[in-house]
Amino acid sequence: MEKNLQSAEALSKLKKLVNDIRVAMFITDNTESDHTRPMYTIEVDENGVLYFFTDLRSIKVEEISQQKTVHLVYAHPAKESYLDLWGSATVVTDKHVIQPKWTPMAKAWFPKGIDDPNIAVLKVEPRNAYYWDAETGKMIAFLKIVAAAVTGKKFSDGTEGKLAV
Repeated sequence: MEKNLQSAEALSKLKKLVNDIRVAMFITDNTESDHTRPMYTIEVDENGVLYFFTDLRSIKVEEISQQKTVHLVYAHPAKESYLDLWGSATVVTDKHVIQPKWTPMAKAWFPKGIDDPNIAVLKVEPRNAYYWDAETGKMIAFLKIVAAAVTGKKFSDGTEGKLAV
């Protein structure tokens, strides 16, 4: 079933999917090729803006300075939840932004903490998003498939649509 979501409902769905999945394939565009890497989402704020820690020396920082458009793909096959998001990224070095997002796990990449001279936050403002989300678990979905096959009725289990955040 297709269900496009707007405003608060879209924001709620975006936050739920990102918070459930957390790791995105973060894709930057380069004139020669795209670069894809997994990145952990540290926060989705009240406006749907996503945040990721990064090292200022990374190639993605250089690529974002040339092309701000990024593509994020979130997938949780076990829950049958997926999110495809395009947005505009900026690199933030302001310690007042970094401090409240700091977690002890980040110390593995930034041993000096928020005082590390190479720490930054990538801020991604969503422009377009599309989601797929199953309404039931795998066992219920399997039983619905069997029932649909037996009755000849079309199988439907889940929603998908655009998120206008």
